[in-house]
Amino acid sequence: MKNEQFDIETLKLISNKLDYIYSIAKANYNDNPELMDTIEHLARVGNMFANSKIQELKGHVETANPQGFILAKLANSYSRMKEYEKQKDSEFPPWEL
Repeated sequence: MKNEQFDIETLKLISNKLDYIYSIAKANYNDNPELMDTIEHLARVGNMFANSKIQELKGHVETANPQGFILAKLANSYSRMKEYEKQKDSEFPPWEL
């Protein structure tokens, strides 16, 4: 028998917390659109992973192409973080001796 690192009840709890994070980010989008959009996408990635794992543990897979969904949502967050990093680097004054 395979030793599972996840159990269904804990995954449901994780999914519920990620749903909450997603809803807060969605409701407060106008406060800081780029940040809230990034948080929203990361919450959706985590939730998709949790739901896919729940389906796997139940032996009943319903979600088609969760990997593609996760990669697409991560791409958005990744590109926003890269842009943020570039912005921070350009704001730092050059060092001169």
